[in-house]
Amino acid sequence: MKLLLDEMYAAKLAQALRDQGIDAVTVAELGLAGRSDGDVFAAATDGGYALLTENVSDFARLCSEHVVAGRHHFGVLIALSSRFSRRPAGYSAIAAAVAAVADDRLDDRLVYLEHQASAWRG
Repeated sequence: MKLLLDEMYAAKLAQALRDQGIDAVTVAELGLAGRSDGDVFAAATDGGYALLTENVSDFARLCSEHVVAGRHHFGVLIALSSRFSRRPAGYSAIAAAVAAVADDRLDDRLVYLEHQASAWRG
């Protein structure tokens, strides 16, 4: 799985994902910091990446518009801020949730990540 992490995620989370065998890169690492959500979505699509974000409203709309227009994307993973912390203590939970869906067919899907039993610590 190739995964692009939206701007709210740190490079250390990308490294934690790489440690799990996921080809992860941040928006900042691709030189896209400060760009619009549309630009980030286009970069993910053009680069063959699924996208990890907590920005439901913008990316749900972009996904829908993209598919309705007959175009293809590689999936958008939503890690709701009410479920997952972006702080370093939350990296293992996000990485486990991503790993749980990494082998699924994500093409043209919007997927809400869930805590995995082994990563959840209350």
